[in-house]
Amino acid sequence: MNPKNNLIVGLIIAGIVIMSFNVDANPVEFVEGIPNLAIIIKEMGEIEPELFDTAFWAMLETIQMAFIGTVVGVVIALPLSMLSARNLNSKLIYVPMRAILAAARTFPSILWAIIFVIMVGLGPFAGVLAITLYTIGFIAKLQYESIEAVDPDPVEAVNSIGVSKLQLIRHVVIPESAPHLISQVLYMFDYNVRQSSILGLVGAGGIGFYILGYIESFQYGKAAVFMLVVLITVLIIDFVSVKIRDKYIVKTQKGMEVKV
Repeated sequence: MNPKNNLIVGLIIAGIVIMSFNVDANPVEFVEGIPNLAIIIKEMGEIEPELFDTAFWAMLETIQMAFIGTVVGVVIALPLSMLSARNLNSKLIYVPMRAILAAARTFPSILWAIIFVIMVGLGPFAGVLAITLYTIGFIAKLQYESIEAVDPDPVEAVNSIGVSKLQLIRHVVIPESAPHLISQVLYMFDYNVRQSSILGLVGAGGIGFYILGYIESFQYGKAAVFMLVVLITVLIIDFVSVKIRDKYIVKTQKGMEVKV
């Protein structure tokens, strides 16, 4: 390593040490807390199988929340991403649109869930609204960045023959950015399932309601049943996502024929 790299590494290490003091990071407390963790793990091993039925239906509600929020959010995000792309609009359009989208993704889903619980009351509907709003902000940002990364040559060629902006979007922008969109939607759904699992902490439905209730009452064995169901569900979704990416994205990028 050259002196410049050594200096950068030294500054990073010094920054970590200083920040650790600021956030009260104490390795000694962590080591002393390991026996408590062992107690929790032991109690979580005492799983109560009769709760799997309840956990299944709670997880199904969680998946439904994530699916609705993802689909509705993506549908709304797509036109907003078009309005936010710098290569398709003037500053008068894309600057305020980006500000609105930034506001939508400023807070995580759980904070939006608190707001919507106040608005519409307890239950999964508040969770769906929270997921939808966050999905709009997140997908729109990823998509307008993909649109801005589209090869300018086809865009200029189509513009030169005097097509409308809608035709440009339909025949050039959407086909060029579609592979990115599929990957983004898969990632967003996976993320929303995990987020939906904790929205129950604030009364916005989902399996998190049960997990929080059992942990607060120190019934770690019962909480473990619901956590195990969440883990299995996330692994299944991840496996399916990989298969979809392999079939519809990787092959497309390699120029292979994709059978639908």
